[in-house]
Amino acid sequence: MANRLPENPSLDHLKNEAKQLLRGVRAGEIRAIATAGGWLRTAGDRELSGLQLAGAQLAVARRYGFTSWSQLRAHLAMVETFARRPYEVGPSADSATEFLRLACLKDHGPVAAEAATRLLLAHPRTADASVWTMAAVGDAAGTARAVAVDPASAQAYGGPFGWEPLLYLTCSRVAQVDAVGTARVLLAAGADPNAGYLPEGQGPPVTALTGALGGGELRQPPHPQDLELAHVLLEAGADANDGRALYNRGVGGDDIGYLELLLKSGLGRGDGGPWRARLGQVQDAPTRMLATAVLTAALRGQARRMRCLLGHGAPADAKGDGHPFFGGHTAAELALLGGHTEVARLLADAGASSTLRGLDAVEAAIMRGEREQVEQLLSADPGLAGRLLRRPDLVIKAAEYGRVPAVRLACALGFDVNTRLRSTALHKAARAGDLPMVRALLEHGADRSLRDSDYDATPSEWARFAGQAEVVEFLGS
Repeated sequence: MANRLPENPSLDHLKNEAKQLLRGVRAGEIRAIATAGGWLRTAGDRELSGLQLAGAQLAVARRYGFTSWSQLRAHLAMVETFARRPYEVGPSADSATEFLRLACLKDHGPVAAEAATRLLLAHPRTADASVWTMAAVGDAAGTARAVAVDPASAQAYGGPFGWEPLLYLTCSRVAQVDAVGTARVLLAAGADPNAGYLPEGQGPPVTALTGALGGGELRQPPHPQDLELAHVLLEAGADANDGRALYNRGVGGDDIGYLELLLKSGLGRGDGGPWRARLGQVQDAPTRMLATAVLTAALRGQARRMRCLLGHGAPADAKGDGHPFFGGHTAAELALLGGHTEVARLLADAGASSTLRGLDAVEAAIMRGEREQVEQLLSADPGLAGRLLRRPDLVIKAAEYGRVPAVRLACALGFDVNTRLRSTALHKAARAGDLPMVRALLEHGADRSLRDSDYDATPSEWARFAGQAEVVEFLGS
């Protein structure tokens, strides 16, 4: 399986990687020989003895999923065009620039719409400073005047993030005068309905559609007119196969309005649009994207979404091959492993079949909170008990799904409530604002002072960042 390119991929870095690989092969290093041989499909050391730089570059290209070094170079040139890092943009003394920085969603970090609104009140002329600020405040009339004078401005890059006006419009979270009308003005003037950028140079892209729908790990708010804006974009040619929009909106909740709109507009069909053409195999094909939506709904136990997906012909037998997030399981197996009995039943009714055995069967019973079934399974195969504790993420998963009985049962079986895989179960519960789960974890010895490995933050700090005031108050500072 090919590796994913690093964030902000650099041609110079990849050239050095190829040179290091070549040096390693020539020095007889076992790891380098195995790497080069694997990606070049050679039969043995003898065929690598004459390896040249071009061959090492081909091995590196294949390692990252490209058929040739020239294809990899072309991909990096495209990345350079569309890569953006909005969260790295710092404060500006220019009121218009600072307003846009504060008003819009970014791929990392919360939106600061209230601060943007205060700035706008203090400097009211900021709103009509440029086509980008007019788009952000939804000024349809002002935008129409701007694009009439300069039609190219409808798709011009600018502002603090180097975005097109349509992105500032759909990612803005300040009160807007006429967001839908402004979108229509921009699109009629030639704005690209698939406008977007690659955060950290990585796909899938953040598009105008992604911005309108919101969501994501930080639970970013959707645009107040999310579905209306999305409909306008899709009618104008935005491709419904938007992997980031699907993922972001799929985090938390179980709403289906956005999903029905995407399905009716071509999700799972077609060629994937301009971003698929740019990214190639780096971006999932539409059929794979639809299957991933099924797998994700099964993993998270989202019954309404699963009904919607299956009702529109999505594959009930979807399997997570090649994706570590799904562990090679089918959608039905993921539902059972998460204790999502309703979703498992929906998939079974749609023709999916699954049989869990061994540790998987035990894990599924724990997630359902069925102690008797767990004891029966462990009694039938005593060797499972020792291997069971090698799945340390089970308590974290149970907390993430809000399964208090599962957490209690897992702790009774000897699982460590303070297991940390980047974060702890208490971090997950705190960010979700799940106070009953927070209480249960603390009752079983969860340590509220532990810090995650990504942000070096406590569970209370996670809750504060996510706006979960009740949990913050309960946990204390």
